[in-house]
Amino acid sequence: MDMAYLRAHPEHLPTFLTHQRIRETPVHRGVSSASRLTLDDGTSLFAKTWPDGDAPAGLFAAEAAGLRWLREAGAVAVPEILVALPEMIAMEWVEPGDGGRQAAEEFGRGLAALHRRGAEAFGAPWTGWIGPLPLDNTPSPGPWGAWFAERRLLPYLRISVDRGALSGGDAAVVEEVIKGIDGYGGEEPPARIHGDLWPGNVLWGADGRGWLVDPAAHGGHRETDLATLGLFGGVSWLDVILAAYQEEWALGDGWRGRVPLHRLHLLLVHTAAFGAGYRGAVREAAEAVLRG
Repeated sequence: MDMAYLRAHPEHLPTFLTHQRIRETPVHRGVSSASRLTLDDGTSLFAKTWPDGDAPAGLFAAEAAGLRWLREAGAVAVPEILVALPEMIAMEWVEPGDGGRQAAEEFGRGLAALHRRGAEAFGAPWTGWIGPLPLDNTPSPGPWGAWFAERRLLPYLRISVDRGALSGGDAAVVEEVIKGIDGYGGEEPPARIHGDLWPGNVLWGADGRGWLVDPAAHGGHRETDLATLGLFGGVSWLDVILAAYQEEWALGDGWRGRVPLHRLHLLLVHTAAFGAGYRGAVREAAEAVLRG
């Protein structure tokens, strides 16, 4: 199988893998099983499957739709999707490199351009997933605050409490944030966002660009992407990225004070999916929001 054959018959890729007709090298990536595939013409692909072979319905379709939507903007480097099947997804391989100041500046400007492309509504026309959990993408005209509370905070708060990852006291603090959601400001029309932009989902390529991978793409608030870039140690060259972004498209007044609010969604996803290890981060972010 070479690239020309793959483009003509993407549905045949699982069969070639089953019969070991393609070289496959495991790659650590996240909740999915990931590998590097090498075709007969030397082309490399990045492929993901579900560990037990039975992927949740729509999981890879959502990732493919999101990547194509982000790539369509032509603003930031996004891998081309080559195969999108219920049981697997495969895309162009991005050779890893080292991000530097120039790459960070270009990434910041590109991210601003991506966000400017906008979205027709908050949410998306496809069923969403974020990590191993469903993401309610039902399109909504907004306003953003009510949409964010209903679709991005409450569902993962409930799951986190039900699974014992958050206590009743933790939940009460987050609920106070939700009750006051309209008072935090920063309302904007929907931007075209990555939606799961923690540092691990920015891949610095050998070509000197920052690539977006593993999205939960949808129409959302642009500050959400920027806030989550600072989670879990922060992406390299974060200050440079933010400065370049601001030069391209200045953020609204008070945006720094809203960073904990925008991080709260992804932190709640982590308690919902991975447990109480992220409880302290959720509580800290919620209390920071309430302190203003």
